[in-house]
Amino acid sequence: MSETENNIVAGTVAGKSNASLQVRHLHIDFSKGFPRHWLGNDAFRSQLFNAQSFSFPLGEQYFIDSVRAALPLLSDEKLKADVKGFIAQESTHRHIHEQYNLQLNAQGLSYFIEPFVAWRIRTAAGLNVKNNLAITMAYEHFTAIFADGVLSEAKWVEDAVEPMKRLWTWHSIEETEHKSVVFDVYQALGGGYWRRVAWLLYVTILFSFDTAVQTAHCLYRDGELFKAKTLWQGLKFYFGRRGLLWFSLPQYLAYFKPGFQPWERDNLHLTKDWLTTNADIYKNVGVTTPAAGKP
Repeated sequence: MSETENNIVAGTVAGKSNASLQVRHLHIDFSKGFPRHWLGNDAFRSQLFNAQSFSFPLGEQYFIDSVRAALPLLSDEKLKADVKGFIAQESTHRHIHEQYNLQLNAQGLSYFIEPFVAWRIRTAAGLNVKNNLAITMAYEHFTAIFADGVLSEAKWVEDAVEPMKRLWTWHSIEETEHKSVVFDVYQALGGGYWRRVAWLLYVTILFSFDTAVQTAHCLYRDGELFKAKTLWQGLKFYFGRRGLLWFSLPQYLAYFKPGFQPWERDNLHLTKDWLTTNADIYKNVGVTTPAAGKP
């Protein structure tokens, strides 16, 4: 095995294991609300993103609980610091998306599939730590791909109104920063290939179903579900040039490689310009670091 391959397996591609996770407070105000079709006056894209937002409070709490359960089993101080940073970032995401979702409720939208998702999460409590990490890791892979698209494909959110463009860009930046944490924890606990890919296949079915049903419900409540214009918007976003499917598929399939590591796609540079240019719209409130004298 080459030095590069060794680094990939060890989770140290491009020195990412040396980076610390910054916890930030985003200055954002939802008190004035936002337009129903806040994303380029496009009903389909707006409701697709809204559907994802509805899922975050429940979903990200599950992710937090999964890695928190693994924390006592870890010995590496840097990895434990990464887990604490992951928890802090995801907790902030939960809080802001709860505020976002209240505005969606005020627009007449609701989290239609919440009882089903909550039941699945309760059921997952009976699984062991590795299985819950594998499920979380699979969802984080989808989230990392979506975040990558938001940051690298201008047409995805470039025409969004504020504060929505700010919210989704910030969220995507932090998802990118911590995209390897759950993977690294799973590897540290001896998680294997077949468990990893089996749970990805399971999560693919659930994620696709949840997204389709919740987006359709949002469009239905919006009065846009059965319009030809909405169908055309969806087809363009999924199948158009650099659309969701064509952008995501190669990254999705990469997960099936035995030597896969999230930082094989090194896109951290996408975060730096925005963080520098927009330093006035967030506040750094902490950074996770390993204990003094520890690796």
